[in-house]
Amino acid sequence: MKRTHHCNELRAQHIGQQVTLMGWVHLRRDLGGLIFVDIRDREGITQAVFDPSDLSKETFDAASSLRSESVIAVTGKVRRRPGNNPTDRIPTGEIEVAVETLEVLNLAEVLPFPINDSETTLKVNEELRFQYRYLDLRRPEMINNLRLRSKIAMELRKYLDDEGFLEVETPTLFKSTPEGAREFIVPFRNTPGLFYALPQSPQQFKQILMVSGVEKYFQLARCYRDEDLRADRQPEFTQLDIEMSFIEREDIYNLMEGLLKRVWKLARNIDLPTPFPRIQFKEVMNRWGIDKPDTRFGMELTDLSDVFKSSAFKVFSGTIAEGGVVKAINAKGLAGATQGQMEDMTDIAKSMGAKGLATIKVEADKWKSPIAKFLSEEEKAALTEKLSIEQGDLILFAADKDWLTACQILGRLRLYCADLLKSQGKLTLPADQFNFLWVVDFPLLSYDPEMERWYSSHHPFTAPVAEDIPLLKTEPKKVRGQHYDIVVNGVELGGGSIRIHQPAVQKTVFEDVLKLTPDVVKSRFGYMLEAFQYGAPPHGGIALGFDRMVAMLCGCSSIRDVIAFPKTMKGTCLMTQSPGPVDERQLRDSHIAVIREEPKKTE
Repeated sequence: MKRTHHCNELRAQHIGQQVTLMGWVHLRRDLGGLIFVDIRDREGITQAVFDPSDLSKETFDAASSLRSESVIAVTGKVRRRPGNNPTDRIPTGEIEVAVETLEVLNLAEVLPFPINDSETTLKVNEELRFQYRYLDLRRPEMINNLRLRSKIAMELRKYLDDEGFLEVETPTLFKSTPEGAREFIVPFRNTPGLFYALPQSPQQFKQILMVSGVEKYFQLARCYRDEDLRADRQPEFTQLDIEMSFIEREDIYNLMEGLLKRVWKLARNIDLPTPFPRIQFKEVMNRWGIDKPDTRFGMELTDLSDVFKSSAFKVFSGTIAEGGVVKAINAKGLAGATQGQMEDMTDIAKSMGAKGLATIKVEADKWKSPIAKFLSEEEKAALTEKLSIEQGDLILFAADKDWLTACQILGRLRLYCADLLKSQGKLTLPADQFNFLWVVDFPLLSYDPEMERWYSSHHPFTAPVAEDIPLLKTEPKKVRGQHYDIVVNGVELGGGSIRIHQPAVQKTVFEDVLKLTPDVVKSRFGYMLEAFQYGAPPHGGIALGFDRMVAMLCGCSSIRDVIAFPKTMKGTCLMTQSPGPVDERQLRDSHIAVIREEPKKTE
């Protein structure tokens, strides 16, 4: 047999035609002597009818013994469903195929879990679905995710090709760069003690491509990080990697806004308004307490330092006197939060560095709070006005000598309160609302008090804002970087920067600011500094989390649902049982000795 149509192709205009379909048995029903089989392939489902009066006993018996997910081929005539009663459950609902011949291409074993009903399948343990991933992927929802992923990848390539970009593949066997996340290392068999590292990103190679004169580069790059996993993290992932020469930040903004506008139109038929807002890091933190804010709901942070600078509540006034700040959010409608929920909020605040959490519940015309007795009527009036306080509100405070810490505490609490409000039905966020923004002007450097040294907030190749370069050696805290993040609905979709292209500035950052010794700089980055001496153009770029973007467009909460063969939260593949052991010869050839832990003795 040769397939003539796929299982989502037949319509009323095909009635009377002889067709051959091939696919999997999605569902079999025995009704009144007739057998109905829904045949499914990648494109959809068609109903086939087995009538014993038209078939040999052997063929009918074979149809009677079909199990779910068996692979079959049927030939027959297309006819209108009887009773003039088409179903809108499937696009092929007007017709059915009256089977004349059946070939069982592969009889399936009994399934470890059902896959013809997604609601039932999703109740199955995720680890079991990962073990039989090839079955899980047969679900139409999963196929559609992979189909959309493929379409998005094609659209990205078309857009960037139209913009004059070259797709260049960079190596996946690289050298170790310990400043970032933990790496996966690969032994080099020819020289004992030497290792490759799988790249966390193509950052250094794409900058070398700019020195090479490529000017516009992109790649759907495979990247690797040996880090703790979450719903939006995998040890291996894909990012859309872009780099351009002779540009400024606005060139990146315009390019990416056009790209995202095109992708959102393709995937969701949504016209994104452009340009996206550009908001400085400091304003973002002051308003939302996080550098990837979800702006679909309010609950913005309010600075109350001017209200409490002379307060009788010494925790607040003392913090302000030491140069700190007092901030608050109004979680409207959460005055009824349970004791357990309030304890969770306190734990969140403490985990972020707070000593405790000051709160006010506004119920029955009363301010219920241990700090209420310390507040003057003027302070209460000012709070009511600044925070728009009403009955049923919950006010949460953060006071800290460091304004950033105070912002971050309330930023975490803001998200926790939003989740509570959503679970109570008091906050609804439309599924088709996507609030994009650029976060810009990040600090170039952050300070590690334990190590007593500065480190790069983004990475050491990020260029300082030009007018801040003289501050690199004297006041590094004030230096802004030409770093930018693209954020949507509380998700960091990607980030990038204008790069340092002057060898002298890059050397200053490495040695005078980051305190790397000349030997370390030479061993890790010497080839880059040398390349820059032969004419490096001004350049910059960005990387988007491709898996994360596809998951958002598919409406999935986890990137595992848009990756064909993802790892579990423990970083393992249950289908292939990897990672797995290697034999002693492989270890010997790679010059590796494995130290195995001895089992603990029990009494």
